[in-house]
Amino acid sequence: MIVWVNGAFGSGKTTLVEELRLRRPDALVFDPELVGFVLRRIVEVPTGDFQDLRQWRRQVVGMAVGLVEEYGRPVLVPMTLVDPAYLAEILGGLKDAGVEVHHFFLQVPEDVLVGRIDGRSFTPDDPAKDEEVRAWCRSRIASCLAAVDALPPDTVLLDGRSAPSDLADAVLARIPRQAQGS
Repeated sequence: MIVWVNGAFGSGKTTLVEELRLRRPDALVFDPELVGFVLRRIVEVPTGDFQDLRQWRRQVVGMAVGLVEEYGRPVLVPMTLVDPAYLAEILGGLKDAGVEVHHFFLQVPEDVLVGRIDGRSFTPDDPAKDEEVRAWCRSRIASCLAAVDALPPDTVLLDGRSAPSDLADAVLARIPRQAQGS
């Protein structure tokens, strides 16, 4: 089983996955961003967004399926994925491989997202790079907010302003008990 936690940068994906991991210590955490970082070291990313690389999308599906098949444990995935074609390709690839996927999207108003992004430090030793990353995250807010209308119909929308413990309760309430390991 895969629990994909989606939403804009600053919506609380990683925080929610950390809370879920506390409740499900057997779960694996897979961050597809790491695949993107590896690919950036190997190939040029003309658009600046590694999600535009077909190789990234293929590797994400392959890695996620491999983790489920090899280890037989739940896999928690915190990743912003809002391009409808890429979302369909990745979630469809997982489902085509026979993997049970639960897709959650954290909705957060723009002003809250901006505040969270501006309050983060991505590269503390490089203030210029830090601001560059924050600006990139802010530039993606509109497309993330607009994506809600194009999400797959089985996506569960959650209020990302809620406490992480409440969000984890909501996620776990929507996962079949056998998939939770209880």
